[in-house]
Amino acid sequence: MLILTFAMVFILVVSIFAAVNLLYEEHSKPEFFVGVEMAYSNATFADVKDLVDKVKDYTNLVVIGSPEISKNQTLLNMTCDYIVDAGLNFVVLFTDTQMYSVDNSPKDWIPRATQKYGERFLAVYRYDEPGGGVLDHAHDSLIDETVVGRSANYSYASKLYVEYLYAHLSYYLVPSPSVLTADYGLFWFDYKSGYGTVLAELGSNHSREINVALCRGAGLARNRDWGTIITWKYNKTPYVESPDELYQDLVLSFRAGAKYAVVFDYPKVGRYGILNQTHLDKLSDFWSYVQSNPGDYGVDSAEVAYVLPADYGFGFRSADDHVWLWNADNLSQLASDDAKKLVSQYGSRFDIVYDDSETFGAVAARYGKLFFWNETIP
Repeated sequence: MLILTFAMVFILVVSIFAAVNLLYEEHSKPEFFVGVEMAYSNATFADVKDLVDKVKDYTNLVVIGSPEISKNQTLLNMTCDYIVDAGLNFVVLFTDTQMYSVDNSPKDWIPRATQKYGERFLAVYRYDEPGGGVLDHAHDSLIDETVVGRSANYSYASKLYVEYLYAHLSYYLVPSPSVLTADYGLFWFDYKSGYGTVLAELGSNHSREINVALCRGAGLARNRDWGTIITWKYNKTPYVESPDELYQDLVLSFRAGAKYAVVFDYPKVGRYGILNQTHLDKLSDFWSYVQSNPGDYGVDSAEVAYVLPADYGFGFRSADDHVWLWNADNLSQLASDDAKKLVSQYGSRFDIVYDDSETFGAVAARYGKLFFWNETIP
């Protein structure tokens, strides 16, 4: 009888220990989403099924980036149902509200989708590359020289940008679980405008580490989420970087603490867009890495931060990049050189932030060392 009692107690203790250990493992796993943005032109439900069936075993996110889907509620509902039934989460891109009819309103669809899909519906994607559009004087950018005025200063440009971008977001801010965009510049001012998440674009030959530093520093300053999106390396076929480069960018994102790592898939040049089987194999390898190495998540978090003057909207792609709409100024070369020096010393373990009165107290407490724009980096 005593032996039986001891055995039962032993089994109970082991069961409790196993349950606690399992619970600890679940809670210790990082909240990390990796997936593909399907941005095909004239996308069909067959395209959705094809891509979801292909990647569902080694991703947990699909970004619905085709306006043809979001403008058609029947197709959008079918798409979201299929993604969720496959065990994945989703983000939906919505374009200009004027493109939707009264009975096909995103503002009506979003609350219904939130109730139906719950936490699987992660965010609304709205207004692509707002900061980059300003830096590159895109024809549809938020502000231009006509609005700002040639004699205006950086503070005024910042004010207009934030106000104009907020006006574009306000329609979505209340009903949406979060509002997200992808960008390649002016991340700080994207978050200031109201975004809950910004994805730093890793593309072309721009510095991955500097874009991560800009986006992560801006997001953390306001306790918002951030991530990366791997975009075109070339402006023609094959568009996307090599499979090995793709894998390296995904690992960099995970180790830097991104919440999202997305692969931009456009145009549809093959069965799976611009991604060939070798790219998809590398995406699968990355999924295995994430599952096997949860302790690597955020291991390259920022130790130090580089502090810019408030409202200094410099692009950082080169020393002669724009500051808002204007050509590089006397600080541009120095800031560019300082950022490169920090990359050489810290890799992706530094952030770029602003001397902004709204957030500077929290920023100063986050880092072990701050390097200001007007001091020498050793």
